[in-house]
Amino acid sequence: MAAQPDFKLALPPDFEGQVLKVGDHGYDDARLIFNMRWHESQPALIAQPANVADVQVLMRYASAHDIPVAVRGGGHGIDGTSMPHNQLVIDMCPFKEIVVDPTSRTVRTGAGVLLSELDAACQQHSMVVPSGTVSSTGIAGLTLGGGIGYNMRRYGATVDSLLACDVVTVDGRLVRASKSENSDLFWALCGGGGNFGIVTAFEYRLHPLDNIVGQAFLLYDLDEAKAMLLDLCTFMKTARRELSVIVILAPIPPMPTISPEHYGVAKMAVHAVFTGDLDQFDGVINEITALRKPSQVVKGQAPWVEVNRMLDNLAPFGRRSHLRGGYMDPAVDGVIDIITAGALRAPPSNHPAPSTIQNIWFFGGAISEDFEEDSVAFSRDGAVCMWECFAQWDTADDDANFQGWIDTIADELGPKLRANGYINLTTDRGQEWLRGAFGSSEKYARLLAAKAKWDPKNLLRFNKNLVI
Repeated sequence: MAAQPDFKLALPPDFEGQVLKVGDHGYDDARLIFNMRWHESQPALIAQPANVADVQVLMRYASAHDIPVAVRGGGHGIDGTSMPHNQLVIDMCPFKEIVVDPTSRTVRTGAGVLLSELDAACQQHSMVVPSGTVSSTGIAGLTLGGGIGYNMRRYGATVDSLLACDVVTVDGRLVRASKSENSDLFWALCGGGGNFGIVTAFEYRLHPLDNIVGQAFLLYDLDEAKAMLLDLCTFMKTARRELSVIVILAPIPPMPTISPEHYGVAKMAVHAVFTGDLDQFDGVINEITALRKPSQVVKGQAPWVEVNRMLDNLAPFGRRSHLRGGYMDPAVDGVIDIITAGALRAPPSNHPAPSTIQNIWFFGGAISEDFEEDSVAFSRDGAVCMWECFAQWDTADDDANFQGWIDTIADELGPKLRANGYINLTTDRGQEWLRGAFGSSEKYARLLAAKAKWDPKNLLRFNKNLVI
């Protein structure tokens, strides 16, 4: 249990932003986060800084009085740690600056920017930062955990395009972190989470991406899942980098483009997104359907900003949620059998959106081949695919049912998953899990050294926390 701060102490008078406490107008809206399992949590104070100087004021105050601090970016973290009960929260939502420089192919963003906002700004110049797949996600938390999505095979993880960060340290200094300035801090921020300082702005390298891209949904019965997944494993080893594939196992929701006989039935959907030359799009999809004939194909062209929010319907903001995940290889004996058996025993739900989902993201290409494992804290070593199992529901009475479904599958898969993983797409499993998530013991030691240097009192503890 975190120490209870003494908020009889007044915030310094030079803090210019808004301070919200229980009962204030706007407090309940400000504390709303993605996972409603933590909705009863009531922070003692939610401080919304007006500028970087305000963040410095808050951190000097917290450091002087040994007050732990939580930080909210997009509020999308599965563990709900951005809004801890009876604690001080620094809400970075007001930091919405986005400055695109098409000449240098860089973009500077504030820590409160959402993926949808960043995509929209960059696409005005037919460019992109490789990021995530749910548009309500905050760019800050996504980046600090590593960042994977549809462009990872073409351009790498989000941190592979990160150039620099503006960081307020726990003692209130403003520093710049890059490969050439405070490089130990920069390395740790590239996947080590919010353990080291409060990032107020990020600078990224931009990459070309046409406004219109191709996508297809290919439906398969679950009894074909094993053969198709194994075929995809072979196919994706040599697939062009502009092709991204996510396999989704879930009950099919009512959709205008899907035949009604599939509604409510657990299926496997192959979601293919192609960002290359659209004259080649049909041929690429035909290569996939030639592996195994799907029961239905839905394909077309659409703006990137729409395609990159297609999964929003699978993870709407504001329901109770649980998530487990890890790196795996579908070719390992028993893996696919565990996943498909789990899909068949998923708890029923009357919600219009699928409430029980398993996703399998195929790695390869840039994220697997172009960047050294030790170049950033984020680990991707040996990852053939990333599996995630996600559920949403609406009442506390169903907590055990849906969480138990996920945990059973995850525990069965456990010995077959890699120790390293993507920390954003799983609940916190404790220190031993976290030690393995970053890969080698040498990388973990570097992270602990950065934590000891930049946050020795562990004031920034409301995260997947590195304990020194």
